[in-house]
Amino acid sequence: MLTWLDIETPFPPLEQAMRAPNGLLAAGAELSPRRILTAYRSGIFPWFNAGEPILWWSPDPRMVLIPGEFRVSRSLAKSLRDTAYEARFDSAFEQVMRACAAPRNGQRGTWIHEDMIAAYSALHALGYAHSVEVWRDDMLVGGLYGIAIGRMFYGESMFSAVPNGSKIALAHLTRQLDRWRFGMIDCQMNTPHLASLGAREIPRGEFIAKLQELVNCAPIPHWQFDADLLR
Repeated sequence: MLTWLDIETPFPPLEQAMRAPNGLLAAGAELSPRRILTAYRSGIFPWFNAGEPILWWSPDPRMVLIPGEFRVSRSLAKSLRDTAYEARFDSAFEQVMRACAAPRNGQRGTWIHEDMIAAYSALHALGYAHSVEVWRDDMLVGGLYGIAIGRMFYGESMFSAVPNGSKIALAHLTRQLDRWRFGMIDCQMNTPHLASLGAREIPRGEFIAKLQELVNCAPIPHWQFDADLLR
């Protein structure tokens, strides 16, 4: 049975998450920074369409990417050598979210709606949500955004306006996170695209155990790329 939350109701144990749909745990509550950060620290994330109740998920198994395991294809390696591309942190957070929200492949809707943009923009202002932007000729051509707690990064969405645009962003992010000793990037759900980049599934119990270690590490105070990693 699905648990319905009010503002003060804690999340139920993850073992109560449904198997079909995989990981659906609870509904309701609100998208306050406190609630969202509590969710992420517990291995839970919000995912719902505009006009629906807030839905909270914790799938089993969990798709993760270890920063040092990111795969660079030949075409991506060529793009990374192209000095016309510039990667930045946090220079256009809301713009990245709105680009990620744009319809794709004939899709009519998106789960990145105004409520989510407002909630994650608030987390960005508090220093928890971050974006990676890829710029070319002062135009935003790719990027991604997510949440960082301790030395754990939770990836949310990516977009590309040019071939490999999102992959360039992820390549730079994984290099920097590996340098900072981040242990995992949460990718949430399994997709062939993520698997092709080196992400893999692990049991939820293993994910939560590693997560609890990482979220209690000291955070990174200033998100800037190391200059040598951008060459």
